Amino acid sequence: MNKIYSGFHQLPHGNASTMVQEGCIVLEGGAFRGLYGEGVLDALMLENINLRCTIGVSAGAMNGLNYVSGQIGRSIRMNLKYRHDKRYVGRKALQNGEGLIGFAFAFHQADQEYPFDKKRFFQFDRRFIAVATNCETAEPVYFEKDHCRDIFQAVQASASMPFISKMVWMEGYPYLDGGCSDKIPFAWALGEGYKKIIVVRTRPLSYRKKTDSITRKLPLEKTIYRPYPKFIKALEEMDVNYNRQCEALEMLQEQKRIYVIAPSQPVTVGRLEPDLEKLGSLYWMGYYDTRRQIQDIRRYLKENESI
Repeated sequence: MNKIYSGFHQLPHGNASTMVQEGCIVLEGGAFRGLYGEGVLDALMLENINLRCTIGVSAGAMNGLNYVSGQIGRSIRMNLKYRHDKRYVGRKALQNGEGLIGFAFAFHQADQEYPFDKKRFFQFDRRFIAVATNCETAEPVYFEKDHCRDIFQAVQASASMPFISKMVWMEGYPYLDGGCSDKIPFAWALGEGYKKIIVVRTRPLSYRKKTDSITRKLPLEKTIYRPYPKFIKALEEMDVNYNRQCEALEMLQEQKRIYVIAPSQPVTVGRLEPDLEKLGSLYWMGYYDTRRQIQDIRRYLKENESI
């Protein structure tokens, strides 16, 4: 399999405008399906659409870091360059006890080639929130960069998939993937009073989960997570709750309360997809889906200013 993406040098790069406008962008996760969201965010940054607040789950939280730091193309370049690096995805990460994703590599070694703009990220003009699931309570916890001891550890917790990742301990509590409790946190954005909300999906609008799929894993859950009965229940109900979220989001979209950007075609990329050409195509789908809607997005943001 080709380990160099053929279109790597055509990927956009640069720094986003420092102009910020009111609103909140909500980023769904989905491991490497998140490359769709990377295309969306790069297109928005190139169009000077930089919203005040960013909240992300799992891969969405990882991508949101670079949206807030204003680094166009950083997410996609890192993912395509290091997808087959075992320190980033695979055996080395597992050996380091991180699960399948090497967060230490992503946050430190890879940073040497693609430096993360911490200075811009930590400026007070923008909010960033990573959602993780407290395994004791099974409730989502919303870690905000300006009120969190270590936002990068919170992002790691948000993106630590159950079954294959160790729990991330923060302030005395164990955490795992935010998607276990709140896969698409638009309700948080509404609760915070945002009038302009853009939700970036990583599945087509019509996608719904088969609600019996999680039950196949229950014996394993009861073994691994026996000390956390509330978390087991959250895993059992995760797919049903996700479908309810999708239905609620669809209603809010129809009411023009929330603007949703979602894949225009079926997503065939797996959670840990190895095919770089498929990953690159998914990124460009997100990019061009967004560019085609850019006038509608601007209209939505402008119309909501007075609501």
